[in-house]
Amino acid sequence: MVLKADQGDSYLLLKVLPHDKANDWACKHRASVNTATQGVEIRNDIALERATESLKALASGESRRLFARHSDKVLRRLGIDEEILPIIRLLPDEAHLEALHRVLPEQQFDVLLGLASGLEPDEIDREIVQAYARTAAGDGDAPPESGLVSAMAHARGRVALVSGPEELLEILERPFDTWRIFLHPAQHRVAYRDSYGGPVRVTGGPGTGKTVVALHRAHHLAHRLPPDAPDGSVLLTTYTRDLAAELERCLALLITDERIRAKVRVVNVDALANETLRRARAGAPLKLVVDQREIISRWGRIAHRLGVDFTDVFLDQEWRQVVLAQAITGPEQYLKAARTGRGTALGPLKRAQLWRAVAAFEEQLRQSGEWTFLQVCAQAARQLESLESRPFRHVVVDEAQDLHPAQWRFLRALVAPGPDDLFLAGDTHQRIYGNKVSLRSLGIQVAGRSSRLRINYRTTHEILTWSASLLTGERPDDMDGGEESLAGYHSTLHGSHPDVRGYPARGEEIQALVARISEWITSGVSPEDIGVAVRFVQLGRDIAQALEQTGTQVCLLGTGPLGPGVRIGSMHRMKGLEFRCVAVAGVNDGVVPMRGALTPVDSDLQQHQEDLNGELNLLFVACTRAREVLRVSWHGTPSIFLKPAVSGR
Repeated sequence: MVLKADQGDSYLLLKVLPHDKANDWACKHRASVNTATQGVEIRNDIALERATESLKALASGESRRLFARHSDKVLRRLGIDEEILPIIRLLPDEAHLEALHRVLPEQQFDVLLGLASGLEPDEIDREIVQAYARTAAGDGDAPPESGLVSAMAHARGRVALVSGPEELLEILERPFDTWRIFLHPAQHRVAYRDSYGGPVRVTGGPGTGKTVVALHRAHHLAHRLPPDAPDGSVLLTTYTRDLAAELERCLALLITDERIRAKVRVVNVDALANETLRRARAGAPLKLVVDQREIISRWGRIAHRLGVDFTDVFLDQEWRQVVLAQAITGPEQYLKAARTGRGTALGPLKRAQLWRAVAAFEEQLRQSGEWTFLQVCAQAARQLESLESRPFRHVVVDEAQDLHPAQWRFLRALVAPGPDDLFLAGDTHQRIYGNKVSLRSLGIQVAGRSSRLRINYRTTHEILTWSASLLTGERPDDMDGGEESLAGYHSTLHGSHPDVRGYPARGEEIQALVARISEWITSGVSPEDIGVAVRFVQLGRDIAQALEQTGTQVCLLGTGPLGPGVRIGSMHRMKGLEFRCVAVAGVNDGVVPMRGALTPVDSDLQQHQEDLNGELNLLFVACTRAREVLRVSWHGTPSIFLKPAVSGR
């Protein structure tokens, strides 16, 4: 199904349907141009007429009006046209607005949903209306015509501009990967703005395209570098090696010009800090302590030896979240340090005792020539700050919410302060490591340069709604002194409801999961488009073995280069990935949340709650990796996080 303007030979791909269904669809729909955004809109006149009649009948016995506080003048300014105004004036609540999702023109529905979610008209204008309008104005290749011809030329997002059947066939045959680098107008405006006056932050829930925006921003910055700029002048980074590899793969899809591609270096933060410090030490290798269990054991031995009344976990958290986070180097600093977010109050005597343990722990590391990753980042930052020039001209950070203040100091030191120095993309609803950060305190001022993406282009409405319900009103910080919210966040896609079910025993859960994965593959889903998330790696291995016994190929994430097969990994490994079908298995009581990941309540109540939120976010992240199908299962007693879903069945 294509749209042809009255003039010229260009077409817009609108829909792909069998012949008879395509004819039926065409008879019911027509194209128009939004008065505010100048974008193409498709409307179903017959469905709109039916909806109006139904709402009129409802309105006779209902006095509430969802948009009563917004005048017609305001709504027209935001692109609500004369045909839609009478309909939305009849709406009593948000549920009835949601029911019109497939009936209203998409751009107008986005505006109305934003207003219904409590956003002010000026916010709607800035974040939705102007996103479409600026995309068109910023391309620079607009034809002189106005109206539908011009709107088609500037169309982005869920329509594609083609000039003939060959180009149309080429688009339809592209693998899904190539669509991952396409931008919606709201994303395009942020990614391709010519220049920002300083650090920029982009937030948004899962599937809103933050990673895509980061990729395109890196491309834009590399493209506008002067010809004599050295290779690797733009850094694209994130917090794990696996995510960095995925960024590099997607960047190769986006940038086909090898000269521009060479200007962007992709590497995770810890690896780059390690490299930086080794270079400063004339290439001498660093002896790293990476096993968290070993670190906790050392704290326990030190506490026992010194006779201090703190648990091993509490000491480790205090060291990471206060001492390293604030770059504290002596007892005087620690005595005066703020401990925001730490639930157990410590007087001067307790702080002095705790510092004895910190000094002993750090001395033990020095004596053995060992480093933790956070210490490497801290020292690498100090090394860079002593240099006259910095290694990069621009730094783009993906999954910013999971970085520690020591890592942020290193990132800040990698690039000189100035226009387009730092571009940060992240979502604190997906924070899974509990690192609390104040960007302002670290010299990263994003005030006035923050954008929020609100539309999910990956996950269906049904999966998104179910996953978001797990968060039970959680409002995490936004890394800059405020709170993050999912208000106004919604999906443009619809599909089946998540399949949520329990089993009496572990073997039965695995057997049922293997059968379901076989059905997905039989229906045409590629094994590589199926993800299985678990909290414990051993369950993942057992699922992999069961699948292999049926002849299904598997790929265990984190064990080497990606090969063919169903992707199986821990919930942590799933961060930043996406799949057509996702199974989250083993969501049992005592496993999710994992008991060993929770600070005891009697040790630190506030930290216990922070740990609990981190485990909840981890489950949220795993579930929102799904694009089309989500399956959540457990054996025995379900996780406390699933109580709302289980009780509602």
